[in-house]
Amino acid sequence: MRIILSRTDSIGDVVLTLPLADALKKSIPGCTIIFLGREYTRPVVELCRNVDEFVSWDSPSPRGGGPPPWPSPLGGREMLRGMRADVIIHVFPVKEICLAAKQAGIPKRIATAGRFFTWFTCNRLLHIPRKNSKLHESQLNLKMLKGMGVTLEFSLAEIEGMYGLKGGQGDKGTRGRGDKGTRGRFRLILHPKSKGSAREWGLENFSKLINLLPAEKYNIMITGTREEGEMMTEFLENHRERITDMTGKLSLGELISLISSSDGLVAASTGPLHLAAAVGIRAIGLYAPMRPIFPQRWAPIGKNATYLVLENNCSDCRKTMDCTCIRSITPESILEKLTNPNH
Repeated sequence: MRIILSRTDSIGDVVLTLPLADALKKSIPGCTIIFLGREYTRPVVELCRNVDEFVSWDSPSPRGGGPPPWPSPLGGREMLRGMRADVIIHVFPVKEICLAAKQAGIPKRIATAGRFFTWFTCNRLLHIPRKNSKLHESQLNLKMLKGMGVTLEFSLAEIEGMYGLKGGQGDKGTRGRGDKGTRGRFRLILHPKSKGSAREWGLENFSKLINLLPAEKYNIMITGTREEGEMMTEFLENHRERITDMTGKLSLGELISLISSSDGLVAASTGPLHLAAAVGIRAIGLYAPMRPIFPQRWAPIGKNATYLVLENNCSDCRKTMDCTCIRSITPESILEKLTNPNH
């Protein structure tokens, strides 16, 4: 049986979908798992031993740009037809992909029933409400197994061991690039920005945390995109003696390698946080207590992962990205998590 998992959104979403591949491999021995995703997430998916093939849904936009750059309707249909799939699971349904899968004649097309277009493009609809669910995103993804007749329930502790990652495959010199010539210190990645995907803790708080961390014990690296690095120019310059600036210097494969070879990472709810949790390093997530972005839905899941959140209702922050609740998490509480991870 050839099964397509379709998830064409961001890195964190993809990471939290990988346990579904593990569950399918165990439930349907001998099946082939094809992951349909965005090209930029390829390095993450190709690290998963439970995924047999990765297929990119990206193609150049006929109008010279503008997200999302989906293939033409005909191209999408023919691409899916060429996969010779028996099943496609639309983990997060996209109208263009649902329509192309129907036109390609894929026999079983599984999706949730919450979007109008799935009613006329898919033939196995699941009623899995996400908006007000108390389940974690990874657990909601695993609910898609119902479309294959599998009704297993998974605890978060079980999901910790279901990512199936083979380890970082980036630049083998990445560790040296962040070491600043000193061995034996705790290798800590700070990822201050989120590309707008989450409420942020703030550069002022990250500055306070850097000043709290003893220089003789912590080797601090700052990661982010080139654009994020340009947004943090003053912050990076102020701490140039304490940190290694890795912003804009790493491909995704190299970032995965850096995370895999580090000891800890601190970030808001972002892809790097979920990658850190998945590879098993100490991952500390910073969250706003606001549904649906609260940790009950999006916490990092891993054997050394944890999070911090204030117990407020956060209603005043809902209409702004400048969330007082997440910014009120103290640097001291993060230091406590770093030094006493079981506290």
